[in-house]
Amino acid sequence: MVTKKRLQEVIETAARRQKADLCITNTHILDVYNKEWFEADLLIQSGYIAGFAECGQGEAETVVDGGGRYLLPGFIDSHVHIESSHATPEEFSNLVVPCGTTTVVADPHEICNVCGLDGLSYMLEASHETALQAFFMVPSCVPATTFEHSGAVLEAMDIKEALQHERVLGLGEMMDFPGVVAGTDLVLDKIMEAKHLSKVIDGHSPAIGGAELDAYASAGILTDHECENEQELRDRIRRGMYVMLREGSACKNVLMLLGGVTEKNSRRCIFCTDDRQPKSILTDGHINNNVRIAVQDGLDPIEAICMATINSADCYHLSDRGAIAPGKRADFLLCNDLKEFSMHQVYVAGDLVAEDGSICNASKAKHDDRVSGKMQVKEFSAKRLRLPLSRSHVRVIDIIPGGVVTGAGEATVKVENGEWVHDKSQDIIKLAVVERHTGTGNVAVALLRGYGLQGGAMATSVAHDSHNIIVAGDDDGDMAMAVEHLISIGGGMVIVKQKKVLASFAQNVAGLMSYEPGSVIAEQLENLHHIAQESLHIGKEIDPFMTLCFMSLPVIPAYKLTDMGLFDVRSFSFVPLELNK
Repeated sequence: MVTKKRLQEVIETAARRQKADLCITNTHILDVYNKEWFEADLLIQSGYIAGFAECGQGEAETVVDGGGRYLLPGFIDSHVHIESSHATPEEFSNLVVPCGTTTVVADPHEICNVCGLDGLSYMLEASHETALQAFFMVPSCVPATTFEHSGAVLEAMDIKEALQHERVLGLGEMMDFPGVVAGTDLVLDKIMEAKHLSKVIDGHSPAIGGAELDAYASAGILTDHECENEQELRDRIRRGMYVMLREGSACKNVLMLLGGVTEKNSRRCIFCTDDRQPKSILTDGHINNNVRIAVQDGLDPIEAICMATINSADCYHLSDRGAIAPGKRADFLLCNDLKEFSMHQVYVAGDLVAEDGSICNASKAKHDDRVSGKMQVKEFSAKRLRLPLSRSHVRVIDIIPGGVVTGAGEATVKVENGEWVHDKSQDIIKLAVVERHTGTGNVAVALLRGYGLQGGAMATSVAHDSHNIIVAGDDDGDMAMAVEHLISIGGGMVIVKQKKVLASFAQNVAGLMSYEPGSVIAEQLENLHHIAQESLHIGKEIDPFMTLCFMSLPVIPAYKLTDMGLFDVRSFSFVPLELNK
């Protein structure tokens, strides 16, 4: 935050009455306001941009030759779940800052679904001293729906104080769009708390349009990251919303939406990653990857960079960043080219924090008891995984490769002695969700088709959004062992075959994140993926754990499984496994 003394120092430097702390010379500077490039020396004082001097004329204690590179504002990720990187906020900063991301707007609803507001406090404190500037949204949907059990229930009075934190920008993605459209008190009470403070309200409105979208937007919801086609993008912009073009590890929407981005509406388009794993970041980058994809597909580089900077800053009222202009924070990048968008140097508040792909001073994760030991499972055994059936004609969850949307399938399955029996001729296996937060003892079982798993089980405590244990397999004994192993290690991921643990990865920060470095997390996940494909025969077109963890998300169509039963997102109701016909 700028103080009077710091402001005086910036003004003194801007008026050329004193030398700058830092001068960047020999670059092409992006003016996001006029949408043009210009050449000048950039003057930095006390962490802020003081102004521009003639090329080669800037005076400063330290002068950096930019080598003819492109000087850009720091990139902003407008919507991300840090927990989905499986890394702590400190390690997430170490991963993304070298890619040019200097600010994120994070929604911690993953950890808040496990730990309540203790989870938000942990995220705020863990990110306080990182190079990455992390802002947060208070989760609006803990739990995401009333059709599952999570580790906490946050109502309007619970979030009131949290909304007043200086690094909390508003209310997180409103996934309960039926509640918004219906104008239910529980939903509107939360929205009103954000409105009273003039804070942003994020959206999540897959596949809705017409009168429903009008009702959703009329509630004051400003953003959406769930558009799947150009028409949905235009529909939301017409209603005054910002559309996020997402490029995560699982959900990739940039290319399918770019055709709808025009010179006229691009100011309402911004970039986000939503969920992105360490391997994706280390291999392809972060928001610079969104920019790269857009430019390679034909979008003007200036438009793409504006979507990664000033547009996001305007959306979230971050008036101190997003541009290279006097009085703005000195968060900027020296970008090597406008094709690959790799970064030579990254500066935050005028300090060099990353160079040539590496963080300068890595942040170290701190252990926190508030987010440990979150595996409260009651009365679990292999018997809880039985699937009694009186009919062979059943509903199945159909996996659709490449995303998190599932199909509402039907199948005729094998039944013996009143129970489902695995049939090797069918790609249908058992799926179970085990409640792990409050010891309800809930275990729900359904059937999953298209996963490809043969001869074993896989389980994870990362299961959006309530993050109960989710396990898939074709053998009850292997499934039970997988669940029990997760409980013993404090959460994470595990693969079991023939009653033997083939591999596991402990994530004892709320059962969601690891204290390990990002490179180690990437190696662990890669090993798990390799074993899942080689030993359990899951197809290479499917990300084994990323796919599994979304099978319990009851806000994305069509069928999903919560700890309370099989859920049809289209009707927002539970449905029986057995079909009458």
